[in-house]
Amino acid sequence: MFSSGSDTGHDNSGVSGPVLIPMRFVWPYGGRRVFLSGTFTRWTDHIPMSPMEGLPSVFQVIYSVSPGYHQFKFFVDGEWRHDERQPFVTGNYGVVNTVYLATENDEIPGIYNPETPGRCNMEVDNDMFLRLESVPRISEADINISRHRISVFLSTHTAYELLPESGKVVALDVNLPVKQAFHILYEQGIPVAPLWDFCKAQFVGVLSALDFILILKELGNHGSNLTEEELETHSILAWKEGKLHLNRQFESSCRAYPRSLIQAGPYDTLKDVASKILQNNVATVPVIHSSSQDASFPQLLHLASLSGILKCICRHFRHSSGSLPILQQPICSLSLGSWVPKIGEPNGQPFAMLRPNASLSAALSLLVEADVSSIPIVDDNDSLLDIYCRSDITALAKDRAYAQIRLEEMSINQALQLGQDVSSPFGFFGGQRCQMCLRSDSLHKVMERLANPGVRRLVIVEAGSKRVEGIVSLSDVFKFLLG
Repeated sequence: MFSSGSDTGHDNSGVSGPVLIPMRFVWPYGGRRVFLSGTFTRWTDHIPMSPMEGLPSVFQVIYSVSPGYHQFKFFVDGEWRHDERQPFVTGNYGVVNTVYLATENDEIPGIYNPETPGRCNMEVDNDMFLRLESVPRISEADINISRHRISVFLSTHTAYELLPESGKVVALDVNLPVKQAFHILYEQGIPVAPLWDFCKAQFVGVLSALDFILILKELGNHGSNLTEEELETHSILAWKEGKLHLNRQFESSCRAYPRSLIQAGPYDTLKDVASKILQNNVATVPVIHSSSQDASFPQLLHLASLSGILKCICRHFRHSSGSLPILQQPICSLSLGSWVPKIGEPNGQPFAMLRPNASLSAALSLLVEADVSSIPIVDDNDSLLDIYCRSDITALAKDRAYAQIRLEEMSINQALQLGQDVSSPFGFFGGQRCQMCLRSDSLHKVMERLANPGVRRLVIVEAGSKRVEGIVSLSDVFKFLLG
């Protein structure tokens, strides 16, 4: 039986010791009895941890430690454990978690609030404390050094390195009916596909989930119910040609869509590919190789995305992260992302959020007008419940739902339920769709999460309440990294 007696490893001799900093340690993985021990207790004392109110599987304790480097572990039901999601090393006591605390003068204000309730162990990473390792403020010079090193890497590596060892890329004939293309995207579990024109013998564009959003809205604007026959007779080519006039309709509220295919070659640099994606505000760029000078017989090799490029950056600097000082900075200390305006904040920009009972029509309009890939769905307290993504529109292909619903009559909650079938290509949504982070999360952690396929935005939430505080996207990260 372990004791948490009065000797907690602190100097009680009456001699003035170092300044102690209160830390909240959290074990979010359950157990009956959980204790904390570490270098700050000389590994001899075991501090009992208590279940959080309303979260019996999450244990916490607040303990004051001195500035500096510390190692610690958790003793859970008689077994030593460490949190694999947090920094850890192999030391004299096996695998241990680590934390570095700077002096108070080096702390970044606003990261830690001892009154903040502990967070639940849902989709947000379960930090064992509600502040990051205290990180000294970064200088503009260090930011520029990090940007330069990333720029050098991107300029010396090519799109060829993005190609997987195996895989497939789905392309669509421009003469396919929209209805059939709609089903193909859903069945293949993809949000975008390049378009092939047999007459021109070349790739001429891409078809994306945004196209289907605009199609449904356009057909709805005609005042008639959406029918399968209308989609059956509407080819991709006819849609693309008719889409040009929509640029004039939407240019006041969103971007104009590229009139020609934005593509890259396998030997274009990663920096050039990233720049094309950002400058043209597209999600992907087809990587196409032509074996002849006249660009005949083009080969579609890959669909390049910012997440793939970010994965290359993370992999390259994984073992030399110290050369990029900005990686350990919390995102709240960087000019990064979009944030919910504070009450009374001058010139605060509206932040796109919706309630679950809002209509699907409202969600689609907001996706187009705000020109975003997803919208947080929140309750009356602005706490995150779910998200609605552009790619969710393909769930309407299930059982031909698009022919049976009216956009203004279906709620977002009902629309999301269409994509929850685990037997569908989008069955993973239930576990991975709601990607979140905290304002105190490091840039490195945010980059690692955004590098996962299919993740384009992270919702920044408040610890515990999950109240939405902002959003950080792939494009936000690249615009920051590339300066």
